[in-house]
Amino acid sequence: MIEIKEVPQRAVLFGTDRPENQYWGDQPLEELGRLAETAGAVVTERIIQRIRKIEPKTYIGCGKAEEIKTAIEATGADLAIFDHELSPSQARNLEGLFEIQVLDRSELILDIFAGHARTLEAKLQVELAQLEYLLPRLKNMWVHLSRIRGGIGLRGPGETQLETDRRLIQRKITSLKRKLQKIATQHALRMSGRSGIFSFALVGYTNAGKSSLLSALTGKPVIVRDQLFSTLDTTTRKLSLDGGQEILLTDTVGFISRLPHHLVASFKATLEEVSQADHLLIVVDISNPHFSERIHVVEKVLEEIGAGDLERTFVFNKIDLVADRQIIFQTTESYPGAVFCSAVTGKSGLRYLRDHLNRIQQAQETEFSIDLLPHEGNLVAAFHRTGRVLDRRLQNGVLRLRVRMRKPLALRLLRDTPYAGQITFSGGNLD
Repeated sequence: MIEIKEVPQRAVLFGTDRPENQYWGDQPLEELGRLAETAGAVVTERIIQRIRKIEPKTYIGCGKAEEIKTAIEATGADLAIFDHELSPSQARNLEGLFEIQVLDRSELILDIFAGHARTLEAKLQVELAQLEYLLPRLKNMWVHLSRIRGGIGLRGPGETQLETDRRLIQRKITSLKRKLQKIATQHALRMSGRSGIFSFALVGYTNAGKSSLLSALTGKPVIVRDQLFSTLDTTTRKLSLDGGQEILLTDTVGFISRLPHHLVASFKATLEEVSQADHLLIVVDISNPHFSERIHVVEKVLEEIGAGDLERTFVFNKIDLVADRQIIFQTTESYPGAVFCSAVTGKSGLRYLRDHLNRIQQAQETEFSIDLLPHEGNLVAAFHRTGRVLDRRLQNGVLRLRVRMRKPLALRLLRDTPYAGQITFSGGNLD
C-alpha cells in the first residue's frame, strides 16, 4: 500500500504596526506564525509594514504589495496570510496580484477550528461560524460571473446564482442554530443535574496549559498538544479533595486576540459552561513575556460571554520555563492570591493549588434564612435538590426555610425572583 503524504503549504505572513495588530511574541508575527503552523503551513517569510492609511483596494500600498510578491516568488510560497481582516474585494484583488491563495486572520482561525473539531457539537459550531463569515462575502465572490455576457451556458448566472446561494446558506444557518439550540438545552439539563457540586472552569489564552493542568490534577488523560486550539470541546472531570469533598473541573476552548466574533457566537453553548461555573481559574502561561496583555484578552472575552463578574483565581502555569525568578516575585505582588505551578513538573505547586481549591469550596458554603409564599414549590424543590434544608416552618401563611448551600448557587437560583437580595444569613444580606 502506497502512502501519499500531503505536502504542506508554504506561507508568507504579513502584518502592520497598527495598535490592533499587536505582535505579542519575541519576534514579529510570532502568534500568526504559530497559527499558520497549527493549520499545517510552513512559514517562509514575515513582512511588517508601518501603515498610516489603509488602501481600499488592497489594504496595503503598491510598493509593499510588490515586495510581498517578490518574496512569494523567491520562496516558492503558495499562500499569503494577513494578520488582520480583509474585505472580500481586497482579498480578491490581492489574489489576482499574487496569483496565490490569500487568507486573513479570521479565515485562518476558522480553518484551524474546522480541522480540530471532533464532536458533533464542535463541527456544527464551526460550520455555523464559517457560513456566517461567508454570507456577506457572497456578492463579491459572484461579481465576476455577473459581468459575463454571451456564450452558451454562461448567460447571466451571477445575480440568480447569488440569490440561490444566499437562500441556501441562510436556510442552512437556521438549521444549524436549531440543532445547536437542542444541544444547549441538553447542556442545561446536564448542568442542572450536577448543580449540587461546586464547579471550577479553567479558562485562559490558547496554549496556556489548561488541558495539562486538568490532567495533572485529576490523574486522568486529556488531549494535550503543543499547538493552538487543541481543545474545542469542554471536558469535565471530578476531583476528590481532602475530607472526601468532590468538585468539578471543566476545561474550555482557549481564547485569542481578535477572536472572530462569529466563533464567539457559534460557541455560545460551549462557553455557557464558563458563565455557569461557581469559580474561574484563569490559567496564564507565565513564561510568555506578554502574559499581561493575554490576561486582558481573556478578561475581555469573559465580559462578552457574561462571565465578567464571576469570582476568579489566577493560576500562573509553566513556572519551570521561567529563567528569571524576579518575574515570579513581581507577578506575586501584582496578583495577590494567585497560585504558581507547573502542570508538568511542579508537584508542590499542584498540591498548593488543590489546597486552594479546597479552601474556596469550603468558603462558599453558607447558611441563610428565607421567607417564601406557599406557591413557591419549584424554589423549595431547588433548595432541597442543590443544598440542605436545615429547618422548615409554616407560620401565618409564610414558609420559612433555613438553608445551607453554596453562595453562588443561591444567588443564581434567586437572580430573577422577587427574593433577590432579600435573603439573610448571619444577620446580614447575601450580597
